[in-house]
Amino acid sequence: MKETLTVIAIIIFGLALRACKTSCLRKLGALILLLASALGFYFISNSIIIGLLAAFTWFLLPWVELLTRIRRLRMPLENQLDDNFTLNTQCCNDVRKYARNLENNGFEHIKNCGWNLGGMNQLYQLYWNAETKAIATLSLCEQSPLTFSYLTITSKDISNGIWRTTNFPFSPTLKPQQGIHSNQISCVNDCANRLITKHNDYLSKQGFIDDDISIPDPDSLTEEIENELNSQIQQNIKQGIISPTADGHFRYTIRGLFFLWKQFVKDMIRLC
Repeated sequence: MKETLTVIAIIIFGLALRACKTSCLRKLGALILLLASALGFYFISNSIIIGLLAAFTWFLLPWVELLTRIRRLRMPLENQLDDNFTLNTQCCNDVRKYARNLENNGFEHIKNCGWNLGGMNQLYQLYWNAETKAIATLSLCEQSPLTFSYLTITSKDISNGIWRTTNFPFSPTLKPQQGIHSNQISCVNDCANRLITKHNDYLSKQGFIDDDISIPDPDSLTEEIENELNSQIQQNIKQGIISPTADGHFRYTIRGLFFLWKQFVKDMIRLC
């Protein structure tokens, strides 16, 4: 009974920390829940190894989805944006807030477009700022029952290197291409003003000055998005992360599933 009450007390303490608004306290709460799992199985088996394995089992949970839904997932090899693609942006307050902040910072709305990728509807609202030579991509993603939005600020240097700052809340599901540099910040930074500031700081840390950044062509943005994704798919095929199917789609290989598992674990640690 003493051991049982000890584990229950630790679980309650961990849940209390998980309810806090401070990120550090929430992460501490997650560690305490892992400790409770380890202690529970240690008291049952009287084995430290079994206790540690029980705690590690939490990191194996993503394999349930990887071996079921993801393993069966098929996505198109060639993707083209639809200019008539629409989603209900009224359901997401962040989208309206982002749009207002972008316009207040001198960004001009260009167009909306979108596509369906593996069952996820993704709408892009594209903006540009001629003065700062930056592109802003406001994205709304809808995959039942989850809907979320994020913002990406992109600049291109004169040697065609791409530098972007994003608050996309998850790790990439494909390996990035060479020449594309991503500054992924916390999704807590949900204000366009913060992202713009952090993007400018990011460029400054790379040693760029205004003359090093090229002026974007707003008329070619959709083509650039399509080419970037399609090139990324071909690169990941060469690296063995994905493989083409006979019907013009691709699926994740065993190596790709392990890559996704590492990405899931990183998200579990970062977002806990």
